[in-house]
Amino acid sequence: MIFLKSESEIEKMRESAQLVSRTLAEVAKHIEPGVTTAKLDQIGEEFIKKHNGRPAFKGYGPKGNEFPATLCISINEEVVHGIPSESRVLEEGDIVSIDCGVEKDGFFGDHAYTFAVGECDEETLKLLSTTLESLTKGIEQAVHGNKVGDISNAIQRHCEAEGFGIVRDLVGHGLGKSLHEDPSVPNFGRANRGERLRSGMTLAIEPMVTMGSWKVETQDDGWTVVTADNSIAAHYEHDIVVREGKAEILSTFDYIREITKNRIPVGIHG
Repeated sequence: MIFLKSESEIEKMRESAQLVSRTLAEVAKHIEPGVTTAKLDQIGEEFIKKHNGRPAFKGYGPKGNEFPATLCISINEEVVHGIPSESRVLEEGDIVSIDCGVEKDGFFGDHAYTFAVGECDEETLKLLSTTLESLTKGIEQAVHGNKVGDISNAIQRHCEAEGFGIVRDLVGHGLGKSLHEDPSVPNFGRANRGERLRSGMTLAIEPMVTMGSWKVETQDDGWTVVTADNSIAAHYEHDIVVREGKAEILSTFDYIREITKNRIPVGIHG
């Protein structure tokens, strides 16, 4: 079932989304070679709790295999849902995707950003830029009267035109009082297909793009999703509201830009 949000509910969602945005920026201060993903997770959890939020991912999932951390931290060939640990250390040239979710005042925020660790090669920078651009193109289609397939097709066409793969096994989703709501928002598909978009729908749009094949596998921990061909992958995500004429973005990357402006590689923007 799809839930259209009132303006007061959208404002609460904005607060949750903005807390995620500020959490990602706080974590970004510490992204450098030598830091462990467990340390980044600790920083994220402390920041969320300090600002009266609840980590939405920690404890999420099927009984007996609940996600054990606050942040999903995925490095290089890890697409999403990487589990932070003391043994996982960032290295020069890595890319690291950090996905964060919070619940505040009964509403959820959930978005992600892929960071370059130090200097990366040109093809990696192209992957990051293309994935960010595809997110923008998908959001441009999230307007009243369009269909979910218009978002999906815009993302797919942009990424595949640049020679990259679009993950099909994982998709974006509705968002609100639950972390995952209807409708599903694939990053691939045909235009003018799927659920019709209506003002007040709130979505998490999140292209997951690979340097190679779109095929993925889940590791034995039951969470970490990796590319089947071991190619690197990028992941960006925004929370948006469907509106007449132009979608409204509830989350922001501005806080991240403020932190990374002196370290962000040439060619990465968004």
